[in-house]
Amino acid sequence: MAGVSEPAWLGRGFIQDPHELYRRLRTTGPVSEVLAWGGVRAWLVTRYGEARQLLNDPRLGKDYQRILELFPPELAGAHATPMSAHMLHADPPDHTRLRQLVSRAFTARTVVALRPKIEQLTEELLEAIAGAETVDLIESFALPLPIGVIGALLGVPEHDRNRLRDWANPLLTEAEPDEIARAQVELAAYLGGLVADKRAHSGDDLISALVGASDQGDQLSETELINMIFLLIIAGYETTVNLIGNGVLALLRDPARVAELRANPTLLPVAIEELLRFDSPLNMATNRYTVEPVTVGEVTIPANQIVLVSLLAANHDDDRFADPDRLDVHREANPHLAFGHGIHYCLGAPLARLEGEIALGQLLRRFPALTLDAAAPAPRYRVSTLMRGLSALPVRLTE
Repeated sequence: MAGVSEPAWLGRGFIQDPHELYRRLRTTGPVSEVLAWGGVRAWLVTRYGEARQLLNDPRLGKDYQRILELFPPELAGAHATPMSAHMLHADPPDHTRLRQLVSRAFTARTVVALRPKIEQLTEELLEAIAGAETVDLIESFALPLPIGVIGALLGVPEHDRNRLRDWANPLLTEAEPDEIARAQVELAAYLGGLVADKRAHSGDDLISALVGASDQGDQLSETELINMIFLLIIAGYETTVNLIGNGVLALLRDPARVAELRANPTLLPVAIEELLRFDSPLNMATNRYTVEPVTVGEVTIPANQIVLVSLLAANHDDDRFADPDRLDVHREANPHLAFGHGIHYCLGAPLARLEGEIALGQLLRRFPALTLDAAAPAPRYRVSTLMRGLSALPVRLTE
């Protein structure tokens, strides 16, 4: 790797502040060799143009079983869980078939119809914290809102929705292998029971729609159905948690932008796009591997190599974004990659945007004195190279 003697280490320091390394790597080229997950070698793409191209390059595969074969056995075993064989970890034609099926059930009309529910849940959560001076906004707001929304969308009984959150958390951080395995086994068993219940008592929800499509001959097996629901829970939950948490932190560190949004709420849709770019909910796109040798810049990545595409790094490339480290809630031209690009572009992006706009808009209106809690420790990011999310966000609600 030109200009760097040893591969960069993507450790805990990197997770807390990846931008310094990203700036350095972008100056050496669009792709660099790195060490991740305790020492696994991978190729990290940090420039916007190459990231966008490779996210839609068929020479980069996503087949989960093949990627596991490229990991050391001790790490592959920890991640070889049945529910990981889902649409996001599939290549065409399997991916095409699965995405077409869920797209028919998860439509734009479905998302628009959720607005009243999102507004209601947001209002209830903000009302619940209204009497407090200080709160952890992740625990009290950013976490329960999207789990409530995705639960309502899927048709999960209200009393079970917090259980989804308990099962999801170990799967989104670098938890112990036993904890990850236990969460997946318990969640798979719960979803199997829920699917059986929807077959017997179909309702106006996404799981019922998927069950109906499967039963009508769309060739969705029971395993594929459960794995699809698992993916919708994880993707629909985590992206929005991080959009809200990262977005509020970025705004509270820049009070002038908060004042702009309060004075002109019509800026919110543009501001949401900028917050998605500025501190992306995902640091990396999900893992890919080279099906054949792939040349990126002056580097040829051999076949059968793990490739990481950093969405966060690409979104701060100054060759694509003017003054990328400045939060600009007027940034109209904003082709960020926070939701990926190409055939794996996030299916739930419209829902995440809607939740983010409602959540931030109501939060800023409800609490005009909202500030970071200066007495609390500085916010830190959860230990994950994939996700970019805060473990806590202590704020003051009153003067």
